Amino acid sequence: MDNLKGQDVLVLGGAGLVGMATCRLLFREQVNSIIVSSLTEAEVLQAKQQLEHEYPNSPTKIYTESGNIFVRADYRYASRKEIFQDEVIRRQVVADVLDPLCEEILAHSTLTGMFRRHKPDIVIDCINSATSFAYQDIFTTSQGIRDRMASAGGDSSVLGPDFLAQVEILMGTQYIPQLIRHIQILLAASKQAGTKMYLKVGTSGTGGMGLNIPYTHSEDKPSRMLMSKSAIAGAHTLMLFLMARTPDAPIIKEVKPTAAIAWKRIAYGPIPYGGKPRLLEDCDLEQPYLLEGIMAKELPERVYYQKAGRPQPMEAPFIDTGENGVFALGEFEALTDDEQMEFITPEEIAQCVIWEIKGRNSGFDIINSLDHTTMGPTYRAGFMRRSALVQLRALEAEHGVPSVAFELLGPPRNSKLLWEAHLLRTVYGTMRAVLEFPAEALSRRIHQFLTEDDRIRSTILTVGLPILLPDGKGLWRGSSILIPVISPFAKNLSITPASIDRWAHDGWIDLRVPNFERWRERFRTILRQLDALDPRDTSSTVSKNRHYWFEDGDETINIGKTVSWIYINEEAGERMKT
Repeated sequence: MDNLKGQDVLVLGGAGLVGMATCRLLFREQVNSIIVSSLTEAEVLQAKQQLEHEYPNSPTKIYTESGNIFVRADYRYASRKEIFQDEVIRRQVVADVLDPLCEEILAHSTLTGMFRRHKPDIVIDCINSATSFAYQDIFTTSQGIRDRMASAGGDSSVLGPDFLAQVEILMGTQYIPQLIRHIQILLAASKQAGTKMYLKVGTSGTGGMGLNIPYTHSEDKPSRMLMSKSAIAGAHTLMLFLMARTPDAPIIKEVKPTAAIAWKRIAYGPIPYGGKPRLLEDCDLEQPYLLEGIMAKELPERVYYQKAGRPQPMEAPFIDTGENGVFALGEFEALTDDEQMEFITPEEIAQCVIWEIKGRNSGFDIINSLDHTTMGPTYRAGFMRRSALVQLRALEAEHGVPSVAFELLGPPRNSKLLWEAHLLRTVYGTMRAVLEFPAEALSRRIHQFLTEDDRIRSTILTVGLPILLPDGKGLWRGSSILIPVISPFAKNLSITPASIDRWAHDGWIDLRVPNFERWRERFRTILRQLDALDPRDTSSTVSKNRHYWFEDGDETINIGKTVSWIYINEEAGERMKT
């Protein structure tokens, strides 16, 4: 994408330090529009005004979006405290994180709404996502629950009415489920919008320092929340690495600064804490705090430093580093000194962002680095694979026991497909033989086979796969089944025609006629693809040619290759990179 002119670009965290530096470079690239997104409406309006002031004659249009992208649009302006204090909202947020992704959750997402409204060609994500997730502090919540349980002494009746709320808060603030749900929504929304590229400005969590980092947020060095931030930052990178290997996803890149990012402005004035000036405190010199009993974290009353009869704000020279807050001279000097965190400017990060989007090698794309430094498939493994397959097939022949699927690879649909392919191979042998019979005949014959072959039937039931009978009304099953997933929290287990179809698709051996018609169509498509190949072409153009399917002229159905073909052609499960 060497020319960004005319592109629509969504900048998440666009009002921040790196976000604004990136927006300025996008103006110079003459993009069609920039959608500046940030947490609050005030932030994006200020950013919009600043950009319009700096580029008064630019044809680039500016749009704004605001709110928390990790929750529903209905709650995008609510604080975490407001969300978790409201029982209805709290339970909805927990459900949105932990329930399987569905259109209802996707459609109500703040992030999805942004994608659907603007259909961005490019998304540049400058949000410090790791901080957003990790600083919800599951440690304090967990300790509160443990304390309540310990004080109850095993008697649940004395836990109190707000105990359930504490548990729900813990469920709703778990880091990994939130990250997974964010990635799921990001992938689905970007595909729907036709987004071409997603670039993440990530973090290491420690500004390039190790576990010896002296800048922390508690008495621990480093704090558990800070380590959580690094853990989430790493997990986020690996999720993007997988997204980059998804065939229909946008191009995925990530740059990950490993130093402090500075700066936005240098000034003298009130020092903000939590967005508000902090008032200077004092103490009663005549009545010092007595060191006895239990140390109080907070005093019931505060004594303020007074001047002219009024409390005074704490004021001093400061350097504003954007999302990382304001630092005093001493803090900034120590932080950025040689062999400490040091720092990088937002303009340098933004330049790398633009280079990567335009296809230049900045040398700082983490996803590309992982592609070149992770160990992938090898020639030796490919050479040894044939030996393993030969040995397994020899053992099948020696013992007269087929080795199809144990349901250890999963999901159950994988085992279902392998066993159905095996039944067709056992009864009919070849794909062409299957096509000689109508689906009704296939259904009757496979049903008869399973009635007579108790060993195969027993094996299928033992691994947890039920067998749906041809009439669709009866089920052969073992003591436990894998589909549907039945747990104390399971919902929607009513047996209906729709649920039967869903469960049969996901993990039941399906003896109904429509399923065998699907198998006939699969085999018909495979053979049609083979017949379309030029028999005189012996080049390396096509890997899955006639020799691949029919080694040594043997046209017996190969269940592994057949199910692999289904993964690629029906499940969008093709590996992009080797």
